[in-house]
Amino acid sequence: MAKKIVNYLILLVLIIPLTGCATMEGLRQKNREQSTTIVNLSNEVERLNTELDKLTMAKTELVKTKLKLEKKLQEEISRGDLKVKMEDRGVVVTMVAEVLFDSGKAAIKDPSKKTLQKVASVLSKGKTSDNFIYVEGHTDNVPIKYSGYKSNWELSTKRATEVLHFFIDKCKINPRRLAATGYGEQRPLVSNDTPEGRAKNRRVEVIISPDKIVKKRN
Repeated sequence: MAKKIVNYLILLVLIIPLTGCATMEGLRQKNREQSTTIVNLSNEVERLNTELDKLTMAKTELVKTKLKLEKKLQEEISRGDLKVKMEDRGVVVTMVAEVLFDSGKAAIKDPSKKTLQKVASVLSKGKTSDNFIYVEGHTDNVPIKYSGYKSNWELSTKRATEVLHFFIDKCKINPRRLAATGYGEQRPLVSNDTPEGRAKNRRVEVIISPDKIVKKRN
């Protein structure tokens, strides 16, 4: 019996250090994992702070662009021909369709070309000169007749691309910055139930995005 007790004690003496070693190694591994997690979190916080700084700078640049546009276009704004506002997607210049085009047509009227040149002059200078520009065409919900276009989709798209080509051909804006889209009647600002509402929905919007083009490397 005494011999069995001695053997049991010897076994405990041998097991306890081994268990302690296993526990210490587990702690070391846990510490290594925690250290890696801390480093990763620190890197992520640094990345997010950098992105926040970029967004703040981009927002500041867009605010300045909005103020320049309002100053340049104050005559048109006072007449109610267009509006300039800040949205999440960027600075939005909303132009009344009747100012730019005849009813059911997509050819830009000569008087409104001066307005588009004013817009382009602001977009071509300063820190927003590399920002993307999106041109969107919109209509009301009245089906078009006798215009040569299948539907309001085609008309709105043609109007948007006409403004886009004017910016490229006459104002020399980098075509890599530009994109055009037609939404037809699908994105109204207000109800189409009244003539005033339909007039507001017939529009072209020029959006100066906070996103910038990636410059080509030589």
